[in-house]
Amino acid sequence: MTDTSNAFEGINVLDFCWVAIGPMTTRYLADHGATVVRVESRRRPDALRQIGPYAGGVQGVERSGYYANYNGNKLGITLNMALPKARDLVKRLVAWADIVTENFTPGTMEEWGLGYDVMRAINPRVILFSASMLGRGGPRERQPGFGPVLGSLAGFVNLTGWPDRSPVSPYGAYTDFFLPRFAIPAIVAALDYRKRTGRGQHLDMSQLEASVQFIAPAILDYTVNGHIMTRDGNRSPAFAPHGVYPCKGGDRWCAIVVETDAQWKALCKAMGSPAWCAEERFSTPLGRKACEQALDECIGAWTMTHEARDLMQLLQEVGVPAGEVERPEDLFSDPQLAHRGHFVYKVHSELGRHAFDATEFRLSETPALYETPVPLLGQHTEHVLKSFLGLSHQEIEALAKEGVLE
Repeated sequence: MTDTSNAFEGINVLDFCWVAIGPMTTRYLADHGATVVRVESRRRPDALRQIGPYAGGVQGVERSGYYANYNGNKLGITLNMALPKARDLVKRLVAWADIVTENFTPGTMEEWGLGYDVMRAINPRVILFSASMLGRGGPRERQPGFGPVLGSLAGFVNLTGWPDRSPVSPYGAYTDFFLPRFAIPAIVAALDYRKRTGRGQHLDMSQLEASVQFIAPAILDYTVNGHIMTRDGNRSPAFAPHGVYPCKGGDRWCAIVVETDAQWKALCKAMGSPAWCAEERFSTPLGRKACEQALDECIGAWTMTHEARDLMQLLQEVGVPAGEVERPEDLFSDPQLAHRGHFVYKVHSELGRHAFDATEFRLSETPALYETPVPLLGQHTEHVLKSFLGLSHQEIEALAKEGVLE
């Protein structure tokens, strides 16, 4: 008989994560079959609920497309963690859980009396995943912050921008978008370890240390050559042309990269072999790099006569690496994304019909399922307390009157 269950089916997750990296991580688990109970509070809703874009341009905690993109397929409950009875409920849910996730400042869970030692005493098989800015321990472990702060600490901001201008932060919480790719393998490894030994463990993830992996070339250049990499716009230390060139229409662009003489000759031929291509200064890679400004101006004058997508196709067909700089709305007409079914649509009571991103990988035997839209704040509190903890309706009503379920 073929096993048709999802990859994480039967795994229970108690999810305290908020904002981006945490919810992105647990959405992988939810999309592949895990039961994920997302803990929030009406007194302090997830900050991502208060960040646009909002459905219809109307702000509200239930209307954030940003939040919706990373929290589908989850059950949403609300607890007032300032109250001991809420923490008692959490301890009971720890006994139910296979995995507990959180990305608070280190010490927050311990202040609630919910550190790993407490959880392990309740459930020796539980896996606690903690993701913090700088990791646990050390003089700066309690430094708070979001993605833009982390991008600065990890060195990205000093490398992005133009040489004659101030540093520019990459868009949004840049590091949050690749850190879940570290988190998921660690969680899977912990699940494998537990399967073999019966024991859980505490995963302590430093978002800073994970982020630094992505500036490895700059670190290597410094440690080996003593050279400090600096901002240089879209240019490459080695190749020319290498940049983003203007195209027909307002604010339309195409990225073009030439790494070999063969690609250079193909680019010249695609441009119609203008006279300037034959100039001595552009005849070698070193010459083109030395005259990069003049080279970019010549290429830009030609690219401005073409539509960006047409130009991309023209250059790719002759073997020149090129890519249209797509706007967000362009992604919905991208033929490759359409073929892969990247955008999934759901209907939500507040958001209406909306799109969100599918996972970027496809498991052939156990594909992701996108069954339920993002939960309303506290939508499943009663269901979780009844079904998973066995509380009666009267008990739940009493907790609600005491403010425990806020």
